[in-house]
Amino acid sequence: MTENGMFGASDSGDTSGYGGLVQTTSTTGSTERPYGGYFDAVVDDLERAYPEFSQAIERVIVDRGELTLHVKREKLLEVAMILRDNLKFESCMGVSGIHYPENLGRELVAVYPLLSMTNNRRIRLEVSLSDSDAHIPSLVDVWAGNNWHERETFDMFGIIFDGHPGLTRILMPDDWQGHPQRKDYALGGIPVEYKGATIPAPSNRRTYK
Repeated sequence: MTENGMFGASDSGDTSGYGGLVQTTSTTGSTERPYGGYFDAVVDDLERAYPEFSQAIERVIVDRGELTLHVKREKLLEVAMILRDNLKFESCMGVSGIHYPENLGRELVAVYPLLSMTNNRRIRLEVSLSDSDAHIPSLVDVWAGNNWHERETFDMFGIIFDGHPGLTRILMPDDWQGHPQRKDYALGGIPVEYKGATIPAPSNRRTYK
């Protein structure tokens, strides 16, 4: 006698589609030229404007219609200035964090989507960091709008933006332990007691040095 699972399924019974997923292996090298569209022009213009291109850019990846420049941490500020001033990427749409705990020495990633309103172009910067040395230059002096985005990425992922004018938590309380969007953050309910609590005035909550 053959035993069937729910709804007569003879295998795992998985109807979600996850059982058929195939994990693809990502390459560590750059995408081969031509990149297509305006991507070749962006990379060519950056190479001409920045002689240290080959020492600063680890990889150039084109995937799913997006151009990503993987930048070495120590060269991030220089690359950002060239992209803003020479290639007219006037706007940085913020910074997001990613946590890959299995990538030893490169566990944390900062992602910057850039927009050139002058040329109607979009690219992305990525910088990989070690969990044990999660420092990266702040880009607030290049794109002032990154101020709160850097604070959020610090709050959620623990990436430290050196040179930020006031790098404090923005979503969680100042004394919160851990960074909630990291994959090693413990999940579960946390008891919170508000009875008798007082909230100081905003000017008294923090001091900036």
